[in-house]
Amino acid sequence: MIQVKVFDEEHEKDLEDNVNEFLETIDEEDLIDIKYQLSTLYDYKEQIYCYSALIIYKKNDEEDD
Repeated sequence: MIQVKVFDEEHEKDLEDNVNEFLETIDEEDLIDIKYQLSTLYDYKEQIYCYSALIIYKKNDEEDD
């Protein structure tokens, strides 16, 4: 079964850590793709960043979430 996992963080390092932690839980051959996006917003006080990643992977039926 094909699954996706979405990550959304305010800091680049947090996203990196969380994605790497998740990747350790799946087999390398089950990884299909990783999509990355950076969004910014300026609210007239500060610049706000949103770092996102979408991991597409194969999930075995016997694996838990």
